[in-house]
Amino acid sequence: MIPALDGVRVIELATLFAGPLAGATLADFGADVVKVEHPRKPDPSRGHGPSKDGVGLWWKVLGRNKRAMTLDLSTPDGRDVLLRMAAEADVIIENFRPGTLERWGLGYEELAKANPGLILTRVTGFGQFGPYSARPGFGTLAEAMSGFAAVTGEPDGPPTLPPFGLADGIAALSTALATSMALNSRHTTGRGQVVDLAIIEPIMALLGPQITWYTQLGYKQPRTGNRSSNNAPRNTYRTADGRWLAVSTSAQSIAERVVKLVGRPDFIDADWFATGSGRAAHADELDAAVSSWVGARPASEVVAAFEDAQAAVAPVYEIDDVIADPQFQALGTVHSVPDDELGEVAMQNVLFRMSGTPGEIRFAGRPHGADTEAVLGELGLSGDEIAELREKGAI
Repeated sequence: MIPALDGVRVIELATLFAGPLAGATLADFGADVVKVEHPRKPDPSRGHGPSKDGVGLWWKVLGRNKRAMTLDLSTPDGRDVLLRMAAEADVIIENFRPGTLERWGLGYEELAKANPGLILTRVTGFGQFGPYSARPGFGTLAEAMSGFAAVTGEPDGPPTLPPFGLADGIAALSTALATSMALNSRHTTGRGQVVDLAIIEPIMALLGPQITWYTQLGYKQPRTGNRSSNNAPRNTYRTADGRWLAVSTSAQSIAERVVKLVGRPDFIDADWFATGSGRAAHADELDAAVSSWVGARPASEVVAAFEDAQAAVAPVYEIDDVIADPQFQALGTVHSVPDDELGEVAMQNVLFRMSGTPGEIRFAGRPHGADTEAVLGELGLSGDEIAELREKGAI
């Protein structure tokens, strides 16, 4: 079966997380993604987190399905090579500070002269214009400025940041979506365009109606820990054998099943129980009932009882639990791929299943510059020309 993005050529000039994860997503579904790194300054993500035998493991995931080449874009020779690549590409993804490509003579006007159908996807912390556009931007700043950190954490604790690249990940998926939309638009117009994605914005879109609440009512969502201000019971509860389980009751029918299960059907007759906000106002009583019942039983018994009652419960997993879980195994969520450096590497599989145009992880992240000569050869450069570029430091 032919992948959804078969035949799409992508040049990835981005480093660290949002842009590269977007590139990996496109590559998972068939795009030919060429990762371009500086000859002497590899993508810093190659050195992030644990490594094995000197090989960065995070990069194996972030660089999957991409060919890796080196090119110094700030040199005239590097600029010329990129323009030749752009002439045959469909998309360029970049995350330099605004104005950097223009300073190198690689702004969209120059790129579009080489290829009017080219899509330039620009991923930055704050966007291409505005008072903060020149600032360095990372996902952590987006998590803070979007309002996410302000509503995350315990009520009497500090604002809390996630222990992983949440804003970068959301921005990456938004980038892949925006790029796919631009590719689809090109089928109609025949023209490329610039996609301007600011990392501070996509995470805000997922925070719900906070802006509307505030502008209509002056209401600011408070920090509530694991609880919700919209419904209850909603929390994590510890079992008799020390496991943690998460319970959610967003639907009224589920809330009724839970309180019946834990021996408090009388709650259902209370006036406040009829709405999510009413239950949230009585979260102490509801949590006490659920916590007491759960805490007296082992996790297996609790989960089985919730399933029998058709109530919503899930264990709080650590990563070894994820790998062993039969549902994830059935879905193929964890996938192993062969790798020249490490033999085999397990990682998350593609994001979703498509019956006609499926995605696939073909290989893990490649070594720095591993495919430089192959990519340049496809452009028609001879061995002598490639050697000259290497001697000049352009690759």
